Amino acid sequence: MYEPERKRRQWSDGRKKRLRRTISWLAFGVVVLLVAGFAYVGFTYWHFASGIHRVGGVVGNSAPGTDQNILLIGNDERPANMTAQQYQQLSTTADGGSANTDTMILLHIPANGSSATLISFPRDSWVSIPGHGKGKLNAAYVYGMNGATGTADQKDAAGVKLLISTIQNLTDLKINHYVKVSLLSFYNIANALGPVTVCLNHAVDDPYSGANFPAGVQKLNATQALQFVRQRHGLPNGDLDRAARQQYFLSVEAQQILNAGTLLNPVKLNNVVGAISSSLEMDDKLNLISLATQLKGLKSGGIKSATVPLMPDPYGTENGQSVVLINYDALPDFLATVTGGKTAAQRVAAAKAADPASVTVDVLNGAGTARGSSTALATYKSLGFQTGQPADAPSSQQTTTIYFPKGDEGAAKAVAAALPGAAIAQSSDYKHVTVILGTDGLMPKGADSSGGSSSSQAPSSGSGTSGGSGASSTPAPSAPTKNYNKTTCIN
Repeated sequence: MYEPERKRRQWSDGRKKRLRRTISWLAFGVVVLLVAGFAYVGFTYWHFASGIHRVGGVVGNSAPGTDQNILLIGNDERPANMTAQQYQQLSTTADGGSANTDTMILLHIPANGSSATLISFPRDSWVSIPGHGKGKLNAAYVYGMNGATGTADQKDAAGVKLLISTIQNLTDLKINHYVKVSLLSFYNIANALGPVTVCLNHAVDDPYSGANFPAGVQKLNATQALQFVRQRHGLPNGDLDRAARQQYFLSVEAQQILNAGTLLNPVKLNNVVGAISSSLEMDDKLNLISLATQLKGLKSGGIKSATVPLMPDPYGTENGQSVVLINYDALPDFLATVTGGKTAAQRVAAAKAADPASVTVDVLNGAGTARGSSTALATYKSLGFQTGQPADAPSSQQTTTIYFPKGDEGAAKAVAAALPGAAIAQSSDYKHVTVILGTDGLMPKGADSSGGSSSSQAPSSGSGTSGGSGASSTPAPSAPTKNYNKTTCIN
């Protein structure tokens, strides 16, 4: 998902000014949640929980002991009572900041609590926002907040709800809870936790974030930690490298906590608990005791990090805006492997094949060969399928792929039986099961083809799994995650 360094467009003075105001520091949530959970070892529930700001009406109830998805949100809000010294310490300006949620990380915790995965969403991801059409992901909160009336908490709740709806629609994952941390809150928590050790591949000097660090291993104080996770200018992959820094920082801090350096120091633990308690906003359904119980098996190296899959060239322009392009075809399988679910090919293999007469199949020619889609459609028609009109794919495609809408696994299985070796993917871009022919030369086989292919035949149960055979020759991808520690060097 990362690209080699390339020259980007020049920034206008106006855009530079806006970027100075943009704080995409870090949702410090995983560290917050870990400390929150383990803090109960030495402190009562009320000592910790009484200072947390709770907002109701955002999420529903979730069953304890099940997988949990917690949205970690960071934004540029500055409290009205911030002092000039605090502005200086935070390397930011007294311009009020913005309500954009410039850091969005989904923390996935499996039911057994033995691991945790941080899934980052670039703030400029081009997504569908319910009720607002297409837009950047970090605008969803603002749209929801600006469209609401009532108290500050009610407006905040509306913003978070729209952001949650946007990410749920994007991922098809239920978000159970959220934690929101502001710019000053991050600083206070980082200050209480103490210096963190990081390692950089290259020296950096960024006037926008204030990050000025040499290459190699070094310890960062709270001000430097904020600069470290905010930087995106001067990095080879911009926002993508910043997301990696956020994941890295969270992992290193969490390991520091789990290695007992904080837990066995009563004075430090008290400071950390107090800083966190007064710095958090979360939904009113998040039960920290239950979460702590679920996380009791988490080990120091049990935190993994990933970023949603992006297009090979992830930077684009939409409506005059610079955006990040998500690879929507790869997204469902990516999330399945990260969360322990089944990939599209595995779900198709487990489904009962539909009657071809009940299935409409479309074929798009991505191979560039003459009459490719017409020939394929004629084969499917001879097998009893309903067929659409031949057409060319929007662009050339190497791998022949069967795309199916959510819930049409049985239809996809029937189509795949006549097209052994094709890849399988779920996609919301198509109304019917759609085959895109690739330059690999695969074509559907009729009932009288050599090998005896028939649309009534189902792909084997190994379809889509490593070492399996059947409808898809593409093995299920391994979880695209990384484990960071303080000796890992990053950009």
